[in-house]
Amino acid sequence: MLENVRRVAVIGAGPAGVATAKRLLAEKHFQAIDVFEQQASTGGVWNYTQCAPSDELSIPQTNPHQPLEEPRWDYLDSADPTTPRPIFVTPMYDRLESNIPHFLMKHSDDPALEDGPLFAGHERVLQYLNSYADDVRHLIKFKTQVYDVRREDDDGQDRWLVCTRDLVSNRVTEKMYDAVAVASGHHYVPMVPDIPGIRNWNQAYPDTITHSKYYRTPDSFTDKKVIVVGNSASGLDIATQIATVCRCPLLNSKRSEAPEFQRQASWKREVAEIAEFLPPSDYPRAVRFNDGQVESDVDAIVFCTGYYYSFPFLSSLQPAPIVTGERVENIYQHLLYTDHPSMAFVGLPYKIVPFRTCEGQAAVVARIWAGRLELPSKSDMRAWEARRIAERGAGKKFHELGKLEDFPYHNEMIDWVLQSKPIDDDRVPPKWNKYEALVRKNIPAIKKAFADQGEARHTVRSVEQLGITLQE
Repeated sequence: MLENVRRVAVIGAGPAGVATAKRLLAEKHFQAIDVFEQQASTGGVWNYTQCAPSDELSIPQTNPHQPLEEPRWDYLDSADPTTPRPIFVTPMYDRLESNIPHFLMKHSDDPALEDGPLFAGHERVLQYLNSYADDVRHLIKFKTQVYDVRREDDDGQDRWLVCTRDLVSNRVTEKMYDAVAVASGHHYVPMVPDIPGIRNWNQAYPDTITHSKYYRTPDSFTDKKVIVVGNSASGLDIATQIATVCRCPLLNSKRSEAPEFQRQASWKREVAEIAEFLPPSDYPRAVRFNDGQVESDVDAIVFCTGYYYSFPFLSSLQPAPIVTGERVENIYQHLLYTDHPSMAFVGLPYKIVPFRTCEGQAAVVARIWAGRLELPSKSDMRAWEARRIAERGAGKKFHELGKLEDFPYHNEMIDWVLQSKPIDDDRVPPKWNKYEALVRKNIPAIKKAFADQGEARHTVRSVEQLGITLQE
């Protein structure tokens, strides 16, 4: 059991950071909870940045060990229009709608997201998250970037030295904490594979290759021959939007099968993975796919290939949590840093229902640090990581909770929470129930039925309105 944890730093005030701050505050145990957020507001990845210059994207991009992101500056803060506002590029795009029904997506203790369309637009989600953060807003230090976190001796005790910089004044602050929650997200360093020929191709045809992080609208793809690489939820959504203006069929290069109804779409042609970018001296803007097919006169390629895990402020930490960037290493249950469980990573898993998953993780962390919940032994924690590697590999699949794994994972977190010593007004996040699990299983069909409503979808508030039968 961890003892003497009284001062806690939380890095990030997006959905994971706010959920963590709320659970820490509810313990009524900690002397200090400081939340550091480099943006000017809460919401994290749901903050929309109108202009997203892709000139900061390296082609290829295979290195997770990138420096801290430098902000661009604007004067958009309506509360104080004379103060510059740091802008950090997020992957949020103009027409993005959630791919999770609102009653699953919402936080368990705030139903307000349900007061709108079944699949909320990004503006509505950001509004919801900003409101949800109100009761911990006093804990947040905005426009403050964490640039280093390291272990330090403090009067004979091992603690965390957290070094921050006020982005407006450039003032540097160093402060000791007993525990650190890393909740800064993982949509910072785009992943663009090093496919043979890609460097020469990019030099010959600049601004032709981009990543979904920098996509905003389909307008720039009008009448162009486009390849979208990847068929994740965002990849398919972006492809669908681009297909409304590009030269059809759009080419969707993918590794895995898309859902059946998306494979049948008339506006696209599914192709194999790109094996080579052919020499510009011999071929006109051409690529060769794994099956040998060659496609020429390609005008644009959008990589929807995800992101590396990257935490530049942890570069001095040993053993290193980031090596390849495909996962966080030395980790237990996608959550606790095994060598020092006074550090937690909230929000690492993907292919999840994120807000509730973060709630469960945060509830575990808060109770452990408050001394109400036992920790497994280090050998047991390392054994869990070894089993996970044996099952899923040590790469990108490690943190993936696909095939509906996120629901059992969340329920396991709540089972762990329920082992804690009770306190007055003990708030335990609920488990997922059978109906919610059934909806989760049917999300692709529900989202298609919702999209098929066209503009009328904005009036759809429930699954029942769509008239579809949920498949067991």
